[in-house]
Amino acid sequence: MMMPSPSPSPFTTTIIAAAAVLVILACSAAASHDDTGGPLPKSDVDLLEFPLNLEYLEAEFFAWGALGRGLDQLAPDLAKGGPPPAGVKQASLSPLIKDIITQFAYQEFGHLRAIQHAVKGFPRPALNLSAESFARVMDDAFQRQLEPAFDPYATDLNYLIASYVVPYVGLTGYVGANPKLQSPASRELVAGLLGVESGQDAVLRALLYERANEKVAPYNYTVAEFTNRISGLRNKLGKKGVKDEGLVVEAAQGAEGKVEGNVLAGDRYSLAFGRSPLEILRIVYASGSEAVPGGFYPKGADGRIAKSHLDSPPKIIKRFQQ
Repeated sequence: MMMPSPSPSPFTTTIIAAAAVLVILACSAAASHDDTGGPLPKSDVDLLEFPLNLEYLEAEFFAWGALGRGLDQLAPDLAKGGPPPAGVKQASLSPLIKDIITQFAYQEFGHLRAIQHAVKGFPRPALNLSAESFARVMDDAFQRQLEPAFDPYATDLNYLIASYVVPYVGLTGYVGANPKLQSPASRELVAGLLGVESGQDAVLRALLYERANEKVAPYNYTVAEFTNRISGLRNKLGKKGVKDEGLVVEAAQGAEGKVEGNVLAGDRYSLAFGRSPLEILRIVYASGSEAVPGGFYPKGADGRIAKSHLDSPPKIIKRFQQ
């Protein structure tokens, strides 16, 4: 196989290698749990099914972005007959970024298989991955209409910024779900998923951090400003305080309160932030409400947790309410 060109910088290579080590450690920890082979508790099933919503989105966005094809062409069994995503297309990517995103795509296919092996799951929900959908996110983040409209598929940098928008939300969902899981088998699965999702996030943030001070053409905003605005929007929509940070922060918010560089996001102890399903729905619907679909999910997410909040009146499941 021919190596992609151009080659990553020494900085990026080091960060990617470190991310790989984190993935291996997380997966090794997951393997330490015994699988009793018994049926999963119903609450575990609900919590394991919910992330399928984001895994479907990531699988389609990465596969189409890098390969110009999605689940229907590459792994139709995983889509389970759900409607094809709207507006998604192949991005204009350099060989290096295309290679990385291709790896991400097939990793997401594996995540779908792993979850569907553990629980029944549901068909791919209706997804809106159009350029217009991402442009609305950017306009909301900057609280003004960007001119021209942001196109996630136009360049390497635009695609990496667009990739910053959603996958990290899924990562925080796994962190939030883990303490609520009852079965060792469920915790093993989530630990394995979290390990790779964390690695993907580290790679994306490293690639963006290397260009943090670069202006995103044709806008008068740097990469760091884009990430900070997107993180701020997710905090606002989630309605549970600061659980998201951009690439450059005030030193008081950095690791040990000493650094402004923020290549990995974390709380005051540099631990990953966790979010509940309700917080995630508020963010990916772009509405700030778990009961008002929109954004990337025009008809709402699927699974018992998401559907319970689309009922009228909503049937709130208290264990997932916070």
